[in-house]
Amino acid sequence: MLPIVAHDSPVFEATLARLASRGEVDFEKVEGPVRAILAEVRRGGDAAVRSFIERFEHRSPEVLHRANYGGAAALARLEPATRGVLERAAERIARFHEHQRDGGFRYTENGVTLGTRTQAVERAAIYAPGGKARYPSSVLMAAIPARIAGVKHILLVTPLGGNDDDDLLLAAAHLAGVTSVVDAGGAQAIAAVAYGTESIPRVDKIVGPGNIYVATAKRLVFGTVSIDSIAGPSEILVLADHTADARVVAADLLSQAEHDEAAYPLLACTSHAFAEAVARELEAQVALLPRRAIAEASVRMQGVALVVRDADALVDVANRLAAEHLSIQTEDAHALADRVERAGAIFVGHATPEAAGDYFAGPSHVLPTGGAVRFGSPLGVYDFLTRSSIVAYDAAALASQSEDITAFARLEGLEAHARAVDVRVKR
Repeated sequence: MLPIVAHDSPVFEATLARLASRGEVDFEKVEGPVRAILAEVRRGGDAAVRSFIERFEHRSPEVLHRANYGGAAALARLEPATRGVLERAAERIARFHEHQRDGGFRYTENGVTLGTRTQAVERAAIYAPGGKARYPSSVLMAAIPARIAGVKHILLVTPLGGNDDDDLLLAAAHLAGVTSVVDAGGAQAIAAVAYGTESIPRVDKIVGPGNIYVATAKRLVFGTVSIDSIAGPSEILVLADHTADARVVAADLLSQAEHDEAAYPLLACTSHAFAEAVARELEAQVALLPRRAIAEASVRMQGVALVVRDADALVDVANRLAAEHLSIQTEDAHALADRVERAGAIFVGHATPEAAGDYFAGPSHVLPTGGAVRFGSPLGVYDFLTRSSIVAYDAAALASQSEDITAFARLEGLEAHARAVDVRVKR
């Protein structure tokens, strides 16, 4: 069930290279239809959004944008145990992200005051998919950092289905600080919050995962608004040595495989026998899962076990793959973790399941996928902040630097720049 590729196999390097390029998505196949949707919504506003909802979602919402979305009532309707879980998770997520507050800095040196001032964007949209990827945890993980950053208007963008799942989602929105809900999904929803319509305000930032149509729409509206990243299928890479438990490793791999047939459950270990033991465990455990068909397809199509020589090779694989989730189940896992340079979230040690990070640990589980960790970071408070530089000279400071400033300006042939300094100093 789980393909095993050893370091001495002629296809080992090709397999590793293929996995390293897993984030390359053919957006062109849907770009034409998505551009048409964006243009139609930009031109037609609410009517166009409604038309696409009727065509793609086969429903007709009474109100597209709701300020009074019933979040408090939804929370109250939940079973006490369920409500408690959401509340405790929200509290832990908030506590972690409080540490990311950034007040900027300022200092004065020889008559020149310099610094950075931070401020939150005014409006942010949190996209939450419909269908099988409907997760209240993602609402908490995306909206709470926005609230702590100081975003005034936080819009949850999601297609409501009029069922119990709505209560979970709306309760999470209430706990997270969402201020309104846009009842739409897909590329038309991205267009609505990027450009604004008669009833839906234009936002400054869009965050949250979605299917290829949503991802393509986010790519195309970037520049009109800011986005977090282009999210692909979920992925986990487990690093394991002789101290790991095959049963635990298999459980961790399946925790991501059950998300989506396209998810990547990946293992790098130092023993062929251990890889075979994990493969046997996968077959035994997947048979008991409610989402068996999804998890089996993920393991069969995207999964692989890479058998390497030693701990150095484990680190090399981790850095080359730059995984969204990295689980380190080795001897002295903390020391090995310190050597990994590229990973979205690192789960250190045998007692740390990736599932804790998905729901309860505290850091946002909205992470770069497909190797985008090379240049991206987990979603956080900083994603909802903008920065302004502060520069203030007194007269003496400008006089002391004027020769250097004007010389540099004239070096680039920009005489007006130089004269803007001269006129102040001569005055």
